[in-house]
Amino acid sequence: MPPRSIFITGASSGLGRGLALHYAKDGATVHAAGRRAQEIEILAREAPPGHVVPVVLDVTDPVRLVQAIRDAESAAGGALDLVIANAGMGAPTNARKMDWAKVRKILDVNVTAACVTVAAALPAMVTRNAGQVVAISSLAAFRGMPGNAAYCASKAALHIFMESIRVDLCGTRVVATTIYPGFVKTELTAKNKFRMPFLMELDDAVEVMAKGIARKKATIAYPFPMAAAARGLSVLPRALYELLAGRSRIPS
Repeated sequence: MPPRSIFITGASSGLGRGLALHYAKDGATVHAAGRRAQEIEILAREAPPGHVVPVVLDVTDPVRLVQAIRDAESAAGGALDLVIANAGMGAPTNARKMDWAKVRKILDVNVTAACVTVAAALPAMVTRNAGQVVAISSLAAFRGMPGNAAYCASKAALHIFMESIRVDLCGTRVVATTIYPGFVKTELTAKNKFRMPFLMELDDAVEVMAKGIARKKATIAYPFPMAAAARGLSVLPRALYELLAGRSRIPS
């Protein structure tokens, strides 16, 4: 049965916005959370009437975030069917030009806020013995890429967090799914000044994710060529990987 009550963070743009529209058009009630009130309101107007509930918040405020999830649970009758921790950010963090404030911001959004989103949603799902939590990691989780220490670390932390969640939920009917996107055309990737191999259209990425979520897959990695390459890099010996990656580092 398709999810009827959904909570999505980072819904004002990119993957979160695409997923929110997808589920709203499918008839679900989507609590769409994001910092930019105007963008969330536009999303609500584009969706079928009454199917997007705007939730304006900053995910780095855990009290506000958890309360928003509790409000959505109450509106759904006690527990949500699907919660997607999608909010994220990326910025270069080259070790030769390291900015601790930027590192902290990336970790606050990509790790703490995402883990709080999942953790806050789980108790009601476990009590009901039904539901699905989804976290958006990245193919960058599998290796420390040049110039992106904080981003790669944040996505690797989320990858391990969700793996442990799946172990704990074994034997229940609560599902934990981790998604590992490659490059997708969004506001975030539009800022990149380097070539992005196998760049996907947003609608195509949303379709891949929605199908995987519906199948209750443990992991979803796309596009296939990029996912295969990332998996290949993950098994290279450390010394060899660091030698190869070091040659492509971002100049200081």
